[in-house]
Formats: sequence, C-alpha cells, structure tokens
Amino acid sequence: MEENEFFGEKTFQHYCAEFIKHSQKIGDGWEWRASKDCSDGYMCKTHFQVKNGTAVSHQGTSDHVQTFLPVEEALDPPLDDLEVNETTTAAEVIKYEYHVLYSCSYQVPVLYFRASFLDGRPLALKDIWEGVHECYKMRLLQGPWDTITQQEHPILGQPFFVLHPCKTSEFMTPVLKNSQKINRNVNYITSWLSMVGPAVGLNVPLSYATAASQDEGNVDGQDSSIERKSLEEH
Repeated sequence: MEENEFFGEKTFQHYCAEFIKHSQKIGDGWEWRASKDCSDGYMCKTHFQVKNGTAVSHQGTSDHVQTFLPVEEALDPPLDDLEVNETTTAAEVIKYEYHVLYSCSYQVPVLYFRASFLDGRPLALKDIWEGVHECYKMRLLQGPWDTITQQEHPILGQPFFVLHPCKTSEFMTPVLKNSQKINRNVNYITSWLSMVGPAVGLNVPLSYATAASQDEGNVDGQDSSIERKSLEEH
C-alpha cells in the first residue's frame, strides 16, 4: 500500500495488525486491547527491566552510570515479583507500559507510556531518560522528543506520559518519501516506533522492518472487517 503521513483509523488498525502478527512470531509481547464499547482500541506492550546503580552492563561503562538491563539478562533463572524483591539488593525491577493509540485530530499514531517500580512507585520522566542508552542520547536531544508531556490516557483515564503527535508528520514525511522513491513497502507503525521508541527505552527489533518490506498487502473496505476481527482476537 502507498504510505502517507496522515491516515484513517482503519489503516492504523491494519498497520497494528501486521505489527502484532510479527510480534507474535518473535515473542515480542505486543497485543491489541479493545475499549469497552469495542469501537476503538490500542496496541500495547508491558515489560520489565532491572535498574542497577552499580553493575556494569557494557564494557567500558562507568560504575557510576545507571544502567538498565533486560530482566532476562540480569536474572537467571527468571524470578517472580516476590522473589525479585527478596533477592535483588543493588537492583530494582521496573515495569514499563507502552500504548500506541490513534489520534483522530492529527491522524497519526501516538505513544503513551509509563513506568513504575514493583511496589507501585512511579518513575519521573528524568528517571526514564536515564534508562536511554548513551548511543541514542545525543541524537534524541535534538529530535522531536522534547514534546513529551503528561496527559490522561484517553481510554483508561489514567495519567501517562505521551509523545505529542504535533511533530510526527514532520519527521515521518522524509522517511515515507524515501521508501516510495526506492519502491520499498514499509509499515508506518514500524518506522515511527523505531524512531520514537528509543527515547523512552523501547527498542524495535530489526526483523520488524524486514517483515514490513515483504508485506505486499493493502487496505480496502473488504479487508477492514477482517483486520478488526483479528485485532479483537489479540
């Protein structure tokens, strides 16, 4: 399908369905959640990381730099929440929640996110920023990431951080034009999330882009009902 910087909610759901399909193949944890009236919904992922103020996760990293290690790397074998609280001393486990919603006003996806310790204590935005890998920080400081604010989740009614969509079209337009120039099929959600995710500690595996380039499907009225059913099943 031809990618545009603006699109409708049915197209958004199509992109999400394709993204979730690949997520299931690689076990990346993304799923679709419908709202109570089932008229809309959002794509979401929850994962846990260990915040360690003394351990070194990468060679050459200062002992004084806080590093965020994936739970699967830091805890072997995997532990449940109670075991984590009882056995970790210098480290604390953080729960990250990422929600991708559709903005009717801007006609683009929006990333909502929040993070908290297992005891329920929320992380401030500056704490989340500390978890961003050093290789991203300089680039992100000069990008559209300065539009992060705290707002009420439009479906859950709870406070979340959100990357405001006012600049989404600005940085996505060159990406889409380039893909059209080289006649390469892309999934808007994949390209967009790959750009905004690292700003808040969310990385998108490269295999998503490979899967998108191989997807030659398109969105039309006949497909929309099938896609909606698929999303609701997830």
